[in-house]
Parts: sequence; structure tokens; C-alpha cells
Amino acid sequence: MQQMSLAEWLRWQETLNPLEIDLGLDRVRAVADQLDLTPPSGSVFLIAGTNGKGSVVNTLHQLCHEQGLVTGTYTSPHLYRYNERVCISGQPVEDEQFVAAFAAIEAVRGELQLTYFEYGTLAAFWILSRTAVDVWIIEVGLGGRLDATNILEPDFSLITTIDFDHQAFLGDTLEAIAAEKAGILRAAGQGFFGDIAVPAAISSKAERLQLALQRQGHEFGFVMADDGWAFYSQHLHLHDLPLPPGSPTVQLYNQSLSLAALAAWRPGLLADVPAVRRALYRAIPKGRFQIHNTSIAGGAQKSLEWVLDVAHNPQALSALSANVAALPQKPTTAVLGMLADKDVSAVVTRFAGIVDRWIVTDVGSQRGQTAEMLAAKLKAFGLTPVIEANIDRALSRAAADSLDDGRVLVFGSFFVVGPAMQWLGL
Repeated sequence: MQQMSLAEWLRWQETLNPLEIDLGLDRVRAVADQLDLTPPSGSVFLIAGTNGKGSVVNTLHQLCHEQGLVTGTYTSPHLYRYNERVCISGQPVEDEQFVAAFAAIEAVRGELQLTYFEYGTLAAFWILSRTAVDVWIIEVGLGGRLDATNILEPDFSLITTIDFDHQAFLGDTLEAIAAEKAGILRAAGQGFFGDIAVPAAISSKAERLQLALQRQGHEFGFVMADDGWAFYSQHLHLHDLPLPPGSPTVQLYNQSLSLAALAAWRPGLLADVPAVRRALYRAIPKGRFQIHNTSIAGGAQKSLEWVLDVAHNPQALSALSANVAALPQKPTTAVLGMLADKDVSAVVTRFAGIVDRWIVTDVGSQRGQTAEMLAAKLKAFGLTPVIEANIDRALSRAAADSLDDGRVLVFGSFFVVGPAMQWLGL
């Protein structure tokens, strides 16, 4: 195959499989068997769940990085640059590394029709296998059981939360979704569940594997106070930890889960409590209740507070609406874009009384919906959204139309928040 740039490789991968999502392990495993992938022994973390995966990945990375360990992380999707998906000690790898990985995959792929995500997952594992890292921290893309990342044999399997999302692929009940997430558990590894109520599908899978599942609120957990929080497990107690921004409870579930897994991996890693505090302070990834203030944006010279959040399913939308409601009250304009399978009714119900003006925009994805489609759904609930198909124009419109000292809330998808971060110079 002729030499191609990273952008050319990515465009070509989108044409290889007619389906953007084609769950299954046979294709990716057949190629992986020929790539000499070598995860670090005893040091592979695999994270599944409906929400919080990215936060857990970043928390694990920060805690390890603070102690001088070299981390290799794989996450998806990216906010504004594909390279973000694979990071070494928090730094995205270079184009050349992806190009070399893709060439190695193509040399052994044969006639197998890998998806865009499968190609990227194999490339991530190829790159990490050829880099001196101490630990792999891998985020599941969709579900768990049939996700390409599940070709790994994780030493530590973490499941964050279970809620409705991607029902067309994972099932229409919470138990069906939980069963897909439970597919990352391994008899030879350790399993952790980050929410209080453990679905039967997860507990029964752990029992079949004879796996002693570590559960939030049981084997580990947290206690929150006004000025901090404490983590506890059977062998570790940490006090006076910094509260995350906003309404912090959701992120404390993620951080507590991360601490429990690291304590099981290397207990001494958390002995330096000031280092733990520093790591937790930096643990919230970009695009999660990220607040940015501007005095001029899009040519509009006024004081505006921008709130950016990738929330797109009912559980995440509930957390975001609670965070926004806890802020000082301001006139609020929302810039919203969503994939076609997302629950628009959850947006309307959770942000009633919070958002004063709606602007809808296109989502740059094959699975996205146009601004016109999204506007029609909002109108069915009695709202009167403004349509600005181009995200930059939507953001400029929000800045121009907002009152001085107002708020602009940008949410609904990575494909909206990422471009907004670029537009704001973040």
C-alpha cells in the first residue's frame, strides 16, 4: 500500500467496513495474533461502564504519573485530535507512530474487514507494546463483551456505572446492558464495580468465575464532607482529599473506584498522601463540566461563562443538570448537538428551568443527526430552538445573543464539545 499520512489512513479505514459499529472479537483477535502484542505482566487495567470511563482512566493515570510510573492509555472518542486516543504519560503519540502501526496491521490483515475502531484499537496495542510503559490503562469503546478492547486479558477489570445508552447494540434493559459490561471480568484477574447497586448480571458473572468482586459501598467507598472527602477500603484509609468541582458526588464514585483498584495493584503507590491529593486535583478530564470565562468570544465583547460537557445519556445529563443548577443563576443559552440514537426527552426534562434559549447544531459523525432533525425533536416538546448547522456559527450566535454576564452551555456529544474547545482556544 502506498505511503499515506495519518489523515489519509483514517479516511481509508472508514471505507473498509460498511458498518461503523460491528461488534465481535473474531476479526480483531485474528489480526492481533499476528502483531506480537505484549501487555505488561500483571499491569493491565480495562475500564467499562456507561459513564465515568474517561474520568477513571485519567484518575488512574494521574495517580501513577505522580509516582513516576510511565502510563500507556487508550481512550475514545477524541475531543479534537485523533492522537489523543493513545497517550504515553499523558502525552498524545505522534502521527508517525500511528502510521507505522497501521502499516503493520495492514501487512497482516488479509481480507478481514476491520472497523475504524478495531483498526485504532489494534494500533493502540501495537504502539503500547513497543513503548517502555509500566501500566496499560484501556477504556472500552462500547459495551464490553464484544468490544475490540476485550481481546486483552485484563488483570484489573473496572465497571463504573450501568445506565441506558447504545440500546440498539447492548439491549433494552439494564440487566442486558450490565451483562455486556460484565464481559470484561476475568477469573484470573480482579474485578471492581463502581456503583452501589450491583446488577444481578454482574454479580452472577462474578460468581460463575469465582471472582471476589470488589464493590463500591462494601469493600471500598468514600465519605464526603463539606471541605473534602475520605476513601476507605479494608487495608487503606485516606483523609482530607480534594473535592472535585461542581456537584462532586459522581466524580467521587469514579475516584474511589480508581483508588480501590490501585490499592489492589500496588498498595504502596498510595502511601504518599500529598501526592495522591495532587493527582486527584488534576484527575477530571477535559470536557467534563469544564468552565471557561471569556471577555470576548466570536467578536462579542461581553463577560460570558462557558460550561462544556460531553454528557449525552440520561445518567450523565442528570449529573450535568445538577452541576449547572448548583451554579449561581444566570441567563443560559445552550448549544446542543447529539448522535441520532440519543434520548432527547432526557435533555428536555433535565434542563427545564435551567436553559433559557436553545441553539442546535450538526454533529460531525456518521451516527449524528442534523440540526434540523434535532430541532424537530425539541419542537415536539414545545421548545423553539434556533438552527445553526455549523458549530462555529452556532457558538458565535450563542456569544452574540447571550446577555452580558450570561452563561453558554455546550453539551450533548464529544463531536460538539471538542470543536467548541478549539473555537474557544482551549
